[in-house]
Amino acid sequence: MKTVLVLNNTQMGQGDADLGRKLLGSCLRKLNRFPNIESVVLYNAGIKLATKGSPFAPELHQLQENGVDILVCGTCVEHYGLGDQIIFDRVSNMDEILATLDTAEKVITL
Repeated sequence: MKTVLVLNNTQMGQGDADLGRKLLGSCLRKLNRFPNIESVVLYNAGIKLATKGSPFAPELHQLQENGVDILVCGTCVEHYGLGDQIIFDRVSNMDEILATLDTAEKVITL
């Protein structure tokens, strides 16, 4: 089952930010155990997870090395002025993000 994970924030859930970051780190480390995850979409503040110095960069790189497509929203990168900070070679766009979501059998938003 093609599953897409959407991350639109720098933490998991609402509430305590430190707890949310801790939960997100744990989630990303364990995600490689789930082979149905084909893509991770990062938009809005979630793109900050894919920047230089992000504590989540190693987990995202590991996912990519294991075949997970990492889609970083280009409009969001421009909005936050982080073009020179993105750790992936390719920045995506809304057309690709929507096509990925459209063809997904399941979408999980954290």
